[in-house]
Amino acid sequence: MIKLEEIYQGLREFKQLTGRPQQTPGAHFSKVTPEKAPNPKLLCWSNGLASAMGIKDSDKELWIKLLSGNQDNYIPTPIAARYGGHQFGHWAGQLGDGRAMSLGQLNGMEIQLKGAGLTPYSRGADGKAVLRSSLREYICSEAMFHLGVPTTRALSLVETGEDVLRDMFYDGNAAYEKGAICTRIAPSFLRFGNYQIHAANHELEELKELVDYTIENYFPGMSIKEMFGEVVRRTAYLMSEWMRVGFVHGVMNTDNLSMLGLTIDYGPYGWLDRFDPNWTPNTTDFREKRYRFINQVNIAYWNLAQLKEALQTVCLDNLDAQLDSFPDNFHHFYQDIQAKKVGLKTCERQFIDELFDLQYDLQADMTLFYRSLMDVMEGKEVDWQSIFYKDLTNDDRNRLDMWLKKWQREQKLQRVDPMIAYGVMNESNPVFIPRNYIVQLVLDDLENGDETSLRNLEQAILNPYELNEFTRPFYKKAPEWSTSRPGCSTLSCSS
Repeated sequence: MIKLEEIYQGLREFKQLTGRPQQTPGAHFSKVTPEKAPNPKLLCWSNGLASAMGIKDSDKELWIKLLSGNQDNYIPTPIAARYGGHQFGHWAGQLGDGRAMSLGQLNGMEIQLKGAGLTPYSRGADGKAVLRSSLREYICSEAMFHLGVPTTRALSLVETGEDVLRDMFYDGNAAYEKGAICTRIAPSFLRFGNYQIHAANHELEELKELVDYTIENYFPGMSIKEMFGEVVRRTAYLMSEWMRVGFVHGVMNTDNLSMLGLTIDYGPYGWLDRFDPNWTPNTTDFREKRYRFINQVNIAYWNLAQLKEALQTVCLDNLDAQLDSFPDNFHHFYQDIQAKKVGLKTCERQFIDELFDLQYDLQADMTLFYRSLMDVMEGKEVDWQSIFYKDLTNDDRNRLDMWLKKWQREQKLQRVDPMIAYGVMNESNPVFIPRNYIVQLVLDDLENGDETSLRNLEQAILNPYELNEFTRPFYKKAPEWSTSRPGCSTLSCSS
């Protein structure tokens, strides 16, 4: 039997657990029991993460039992966290871990099952998860880690052997899908919403407890003011990293932003294939586009303002200056990474805007475009039509050529060393991202009992900056059919 370390020590739990969804006033968490998977099958296992956590190969079978809900006795008792949040800009009250259960800690890392059954926060749902969304979360969590983007990670993906009823697009066409449990790993899954729920309900003693716990465990030696300033800085950095790789989270509610500056909760996310700053993959957001790619930084700022309001209720120091530091923090990180992406020492905002306009108007594939600039630096011929989704006209090609010459002049003005610049660009511009259509094709193969494409994808995410036998097949534009197929360009929160 696997025994773990307790988390949230000293924080109060909700003791009147009945097993049904309910309000849990004054609590930070509730104790829960995972439901046993009837016929568990290990589908994915992160060897690198397991090794980093000190998990022995000889104990793997015991871990699979633990992570499928089938260990007879869990020590400590698993918990589900209570939090609230603003969803699409509106306060939603108590939310909480509706199908996530934290089992405990191992070597400072929190272990959480997603899809293991009911909690007091399930809000009328079943607490389960389907393979479709669970595979997406597993793959993207590990891919983001290897891309160098701050993220929670995924240790395992287990098929439960149980079918789960889901209405994928909330249109009345519910169908049964394969059930699954994804094991998520992070130093902590604390979100902005953990603090908001206490402030909203005037639970100031409980809020102070949680703040003290957070500082002691994750921001040692800091005051509330200093902690919030660090959260602001980390969030600004995270936004710049999302923009670096073309990631669109899709549902940036305050309960989906991490106190540690990690990417958390991979739901209806997507990647910029065709460069469109106003794109969002989330069907729920198609009209307002609140969480579109280019607006993510503004939403992060707005979310931080909501966190600030919560923390301010227990902090004597004014937190306005820390919040107001966000724009400068972001622009520092953003301009630095944009310069690295094009191999320059510095990059003015006007230059970045011109580049974005070019990519948007010519419908560039963002990933391929930046890698092609590296080919230009090496003096290689580039088939530009293979980089753009738009059929290029002579005017388009002339415009592209003018920008390339301006870029090359800027390199000379900044006395850029081509060898050094190439290395920096290679570290900033991935060859591979787990585009939605790629994961969808893997799901199609799994439906037919074929795991070959999954194994190849698992290898591809390990070295996303290297063109090798596993990444090369994906180094191309997204196919036209992917722009209209559900699960590729359009996703919902159904999972």
